[in-house]
Amino acid sequence: MDIILQLLFQGIGIGSVYALVAMGFVLIFRATNVVNFAQGEFSMVAAYMMVVCAVDLGLPYWLSFLIALAGMVVIGALFNVCVYYPLRHRTYLPVIISTIGASIFLANTTLALYGPQPQVLSGWFDTPGIQIGPVYLDSQYLLIIGVTILLVAFQYWFFEKTLIGKKLQATSQDKEMASLLGIPVAAMIMLTFIYSALLGGVAGILVAPILFVSIQMGSTIALKAFAATIIGGFGDVAGAIIGGLALGIIETFGAAYISVPYKDGFAFLVLVLFLIFRPQGIFGERVAEKA
Repeated sequence: MDIILQLLFQGIGIGSVYALVAMGFVLIFRATNVVNFAQGEFSMVAAYMMVVCAVDLGLPYWLSFLIALAGMVVIGALFNVCVYYPLRHRTYLPVIISTIGASIFLANTTLALYGPQPQVLSGWFDTPGIQIGPVYLDSQYLLIIGVTILLVAFQYWFFEKTLIGKKLQATSQDKEMASLLGIPVAAMIMLTFIYSALLGGVAGILVAPILFVSIQMGSTIALKAFAATIIGGFGDVAGAIIGGLALGIIETFGAAYISVPYKDGFAFLVLVLFLIFRPQGIFGERVAEKA
C-alpha cells in the first residue's frame, strides 16, 4: 500500500503536466476546429527560456519565470498571426499541416540556437520534499499539482463568471453568430492562442526540473497530451484533465510493475483501446450522421 500511494502521487504529478497541455489542445480546437500540433513545442521553448534566464544569465528564478511567460505571450500571438490567421478561411487540413510545420520550425530553431545537449534546470524550492507517513511528497510534484489545481479553478472562474470568458465560449460555439452579436472574433481567437501558449509554457517550466530540458521533450509531452485529449473526449476540458491524470497514473504504475523502457507505450496502448471500444472518449457523446 505504501508503494501504491507513492506511485499514485507521482502519477498525479506527471498527469497534471499532460492535463495542462491537453487543455491547450482543447481550447484551440474549440476556438478554431483545428488541432495545434505545436502545443508541445510551447512547453519546450518555455523550458529553454527558463534555462537561458535562470542558468545562463543567472537571473532570479521568479524573474526568469515572468520573462518566460512574457515570451510565451509573444509566441502565442505570433503563432496566431503567422500560422492560423492566413489560413483561417481554408479547410482544417492546411491549418493542421501549418501547425506541424510550425512545430518543426520551433524545434529546429531552438536546436540551432542552443544545440542538442540536454540541460538541467533546478527546482523552485531548496527543500527536496516532505515525508508524510510512508509517502514522500517531492516538492516539485507538489508544485505541479498545486499549480494545476489553481489553473483549473481559474479557468472555470474565467469562462463561467467573466464577460470575456463568455465571449470566448460563444466564439468557440459559433464564430459567425458571435460576430453578428458584436463579439470581436479575431481578438478572441488571438486571446485563445495566447492562453494556450501560456498553459503549454507553464507545463514545460514545471516539468523541466524533473526531466532534462531537451528538444525532444516537447514532442513527448504533446503526444501524451494529445492521447489524453482523445481519451477524455475531444473538445471537452474536463475530459482533457481526467485523461491527462489517468495517463500519468497508468504510465507510472506501468513503469513500476511492468517495464520502465516501455513506459511511454502504455499511454498509446490505452489510446488504442479507447479508439476501439469507446472512440468518443470518456465524456464525449456518440454522434450519428444521416447517409
